[in-house]
Amino acid sequence: MRDRRVLVLGDVMLDEFVWGRVGRISPEAPVPVVEVTGETFHLGGAGNVAACVRALGGRAALAGAVGQDAAGDRVRQALAAVGIEPHLVVAGPSRPTTVKTRIIAHSQQVVRADREDTSEVPARTREALFGSVRRAIAWADVLVVSDYQKGVVTPSLLRRVLPLARRIRLPVLVDPKVRHFRHYRGVTLVTPNQLEAEQATGIRLTGPEKLDAIGRRILSMLRCRAALVTRGEHGMSLFERGREALHVPAAAREVFDVTGAGDSVIATLALALAAGGSLPEAAALANAAAAVVVGKVGTAQASPDEVLRALGAASVSRARR
Repeated sequence: MRDRRVLVLGDVMLDEFVWGRVGRISPEAPVPVVEVTGETFHLGGAGNVAACVRALGGRAALAGAVGQDAAGDRVRQALAAVGIEPHLVVAGPSRPTTVKTRIIAHSQQVVRADREDTSEVPARTREALFGSVRRAIAWADVLVVSDYQKGVVTPSLLRRVLPLARRIRLPVLVDPKVRHFRHYRGVTLVTPNQLEAEQATGIRLTGPEKLDAIGRRILSMLRCRAALVTRGEHGMSLFERGREALHVPAAAREVFDVTGAGDSVIATLALALAAGGSLPEAAALANAAAAVVVGKVGTAQASPDEVLRALGAASVSRARR
């Protein structure tokens, strides 16, 4: 997987973490008073997918939009710090960079505040963004679309980007949103979580037979090669055309924070497939990477050594059972 090239297209965010401790309840309202001890900034959304690729030893390029503001400057600085090639478009002075601020006390999230504009980016921004993707796509071994429904991944952009990828036979992986589901038709793989899969198919998961129906419905709806439904503590279920479903049990032993787990999953899948791995192999690696990330607090990534240790721990656990 080292040095494989992943182009990430999607909603770029800045994750801000305000760290502190709680010693009392406010006399003004029944809420905790957090005494701030520090503040950190991390790449979020599609930016975190690219950061996960870099943490695993791959090469990453990022296409997205940021505002003409201090948060946008921080995003660029963070990309440079970890060696991600930027293909960013400035969305204009009136549109801010998406910022998610989380206040953390004693390793627990107290509250989250979002600063964002989730309307579709204007036509001029979409045109500039498509130009960025068109210039970068020949460099890539795989394309990841990270759709957080913040206005960058639009139906009109997908109608132009997906045929471009198909023409050069580039695998396309999508972390989806239900509102855009039908626009992902023809991609290689989608990674909905259980709720998204239920909402997209209209099938409520009430038993194993319903899970299989959900997976097959997604394959039929999107005409894609595979769907990986992530199911939290129940692990992941991989559906491929012409194959039996594969259910991968969760590898996490302790869950501290699920922030960024989906980003780690799709980044690992992308690198594994780019390296020639099979879908079951890629799913096993992605499951291990997710187990690492949820064991950390805040926006986090998994290293190759951590993934290997998680795989080893999962193997031991299965052997004991």
